[in-house]
Amino acid sequence: MRIDHIALWTEDLDRCVRFYAEHFGAEAGPLYRNPAKGFASRFLSFAGGARIEAMSTTALRPEPAAPGAQRMGWTHVAMAVGSEAQVDALTARLREAGHPVLDGPRRTGDGYYESVVLDPDGNRIEITA
Repeated sequence: MRIDHIALWTEDLDRCVRFYAEHFGAEAGPLYRNPAKGFASRFLSFAGGARIEAMSTTALRPEPAAPGAQRMGWTHVAMAVGSEAQVDALTARLREAGHPVLDGPRRTGDGYYESVVLDPDGNRIEITA
């Protein structure tokens, strides 16, 4: 068994896709639209096989959360980039591009080397070695 993908709502599908493609090397799949349900999505595929389904809607009103909010349920996605130097470099690039860096890079008590950043929709991303 494996997790096939995770999904996230976004207010701006194009912005979300650009963020993950530019900063995390995601390859964006084709746009899927269901006009009858006011739904659109694109799958973002990563080199290691993980996928994120970025979704937007005009029919539903997903409950917004404050950027970086810690809430019950799924709270972050961790993206392993391969080394501490890559964590440092990507964190610096994201900071320079104006994306909020909430923590790190640092070594955590459980042994991870990580930083915590926000995507354009305020979702927490742990960048790990």
